[in-house]
Amino acid sequence: MTETQSHGVALLVVDVQPTFLKVMPEPELFLRRCRLAVAAARLLGVQVIFTEQVPAKLGPTHPDLLAGGEGDPQVVGKSAFSALGAPGFRELLRNQGIVHLLVCGLEGPVCVYQTAVEGLRSELGITLLSDAITSRRAEDQQACFAALRHAGAQVLPVETVFYAMLGSANHPQFRAFTEWVKNS
Repeated sequence: MTETQSHGVALLVVDVQPTFLKVMPEPELFLRRCRLAVAAARLLGVQVIFTEQVPAKLGPTHPDLLAGGEGDPQVVGKSAFSALGAPGFRELLRNQGIVHLLVCGLEGPVCVYQTAVEGLRSELGITLLSDAITSRRAEDQQACFAALRHAGAQVLPVETVFYAMLGSANHPQFRAFTEWVKNS
């Protein structure tokens, strides 16, 4: 992923709802990494899309992630585990020219995994932001990461992906991104 490759890319934040966060290990660390991903995407002009699993029952996305964006956040409710199973989600990607998803969120072995598998089947590029994905059981998540790598997904940390998009210290947003990194 480089600066020139940022066109057609969206950050997909999967189901980061407080109800789920309560049962995850180290929820604050995970939330900080998600905040960094969202802030970096906004800084670089990358579209951010949030999904919510059955929001009427399980509540909305964590407010820290929704804050700070311009305009209304793009939020898609779903009952399917894969984001691509949400009504209108594929059309949303197609209409916005999205061909590559940077994916963070939870839970790694369920909604993130199924979203990535279906995305790869649909010929989308998939990059899993490994330090901004969590699950109740780390060994399950590692097995899913291995399977998704084998299927063609990239599995990289948030900073690696966004520094690659910056390309160099000469990028106009380099200093602002570095400040976010220091505070994350």
